[in-house]
Amino acid sequence: MYNLVVFASGNGSTLQAIIDNINSGNLKANIQLVVSNNPNAFALSRAQNANIPTYIIKSKLPSEIDAELLDVLSHYDVDLIVLAGYLKLIGSGLINKYAIINTHPALLPKYGGKGMYGMNVHRAVINANETKSGVTLHYVNEKYDSGDIISQTVVDVFPEDTPEDLAARVQRAEKIQLINVLKEFEK
Repeated sequence: MYNLVVFASGNGSTLQAIIDNINSGNLKANIQLVVSNNPNAFALSRAQNANIPTYIIKSKLPSEIDAELLDVLSHYDVDLIVLAGYLKLIGSGLINKYAIINTHPALLPKYGGKGMYGMNVHRAVINANETKSGVTLHYVNEKYDSGDIISQTVVDVFPEDTPEDLAARVQRAEKIQLINVLKEFEK
């Protein structure tokens, strides 16, 4: 059993997949805290429904966010931080103290970097007439989407795909890949 903290900015469907896999016994982990920069993130409701403590970031400046989160997380036993749809750059203080992984909805190094998240990624993939996309799980460093790759899952892109079609397939693959990687951390 190990302890996770999950950062999420939006809907939290990936967080829900983690919660569901823990509750079913498929994943031997415990979510200590869910952190969000967005007070309206549905991920916070998902956490509260599962009786998981939540924290909303108060600071606005990146250096202040880093210091705030270092202070907050010092009160928890954290083995791993999972970015699950978290849209802010992580500060060096957190990176130097914790193992942090991120899911990205494309096959990095393509379609990564600032502004490349959510539907922006899927639109870019389709506009480039790619035949393959997918999911990358990587360690977080000080640059968006440039940390060491842990695993990738390829997803086909079909000529008739809309960004929403592609997003749905990528999100399904993302959840499976993330849970499989999190199971590796159990050892």
